[in-house]
Amino acid sequence: MSIARIGVVGAGWWACEFHIPHLLKNPNADLVAVSRLGAEELEKIRRRFKIQFGSENHLELYAHDLDGVIVASPHVLHEEHASAAIKNGCHVLVEKPMATEIQSARRLHALVGGSGKTLMTPYGLNHTHYMEKAADWVKEGRIGEVKHIMLHMSSALLDLFGGQPMLETADHLYRPPPSTWADPGRAGGYGWGQISHALAALFCVCPIQPLSVRGICSKSPTKVDYFDAAIVEFDQGATASLSGAAGLPKHSPPQLDLRVYGSEGMLLLDVEEGRERLTLSRFDGEDLIHKIEPGGGYGSYSTEESVNRFVEICRGENARNCGDHEIGLKSVQVLDAMYQSFESGVKELCR
Repeated sequence: MSIARIGVVGAGWWACEFHIPHLLKNPNADLVAVSRLGAEELEKIRRRFKIQFGSENHLELYAHDLDGVIVASPHVLHEEHASAAIKNGCHVLVEKPMATEIQSARRLHALVGGSGKTLMTPYGLNHTHYMEKAADWVKEGRIGEVKHIMLHMSSALLDLFGGQPMLETADHLYRPPPSTWADPGRAGGYGWGQISHALAALFCVCPIQPLSVRGICSKSPTKVDYFDAAIVEFDQGATASLSGAAGLPKHSPPQLDLRVYGSEGMLLLDVEEGRERLTLSRFDGEDLIHKIEPGGGYGSYSTEESVNRFVEICRGENARNCGDHEIGLKSVQVLDAMYQSFESGVKELCR
């Protein structure tokens, strides 16, 4: 089987710290082309990682016979760059969120659906053995029909969403730009930046359809959301309580807690370091436990497994995609309605 020829569009902080190093470690991948704005920065990256071709024009990458493209550009450019990859016959791994406007998400969803190509969003938690097991249990009907969900996420990112340099990136090649994370006009904020992970976990585990959202938030000094709370309604009468907080201390492990209550039992997934657990409790007493190794929760995950699976897909292998365009669209539907509700103060329908 041939080596997958990969290009990277948007080679900034995240791509240089994670995507590119993971690709270079994979013996089945050849990173042949890279694109970003800034001629000096581009050349620095190309030389540092020994990449054959670089261009500020992302469309020039497609002259290099690519099998797949990783899109790690600013949030608001995801649709443009992912669509270009699909239209040029490539599989695409696009960073979250899949898009930042609902019509953009729907266009990209439709494009992927008719292309024969794969879109993957590299939600690191989704591509773990415990998230896959949780999804399998729900698919097998072990909790019955989904009735209610509690979903919480918290991160130590008051600096990032407050427009300040992210403390733990001080020694990185590049640092997260405030224009991506803390600008309300460019999809900054905790919802787009972090709750997108939590929603992807929810829709990976529960393939339900969101209908409406009522949300409130408090805002950072740059006027993006810091702390979020929302009530979500789904088809078949299911409801959810959704919350997110940027306010953890830096020494605290990140948190993600998903509880799904069904007609035959409930599922609990908690991936905070030191209390990792996945359990299924049934009304008939036939409970299940899936072991998560100590330290194997949120704090240990990375994008490496997502990148490796993407390489497998580009090589024609049958790799499980736990962050596809269906999950991406549903996540954007909830976020779009939540941000609308922040402004309107009323329940907003998912479009």
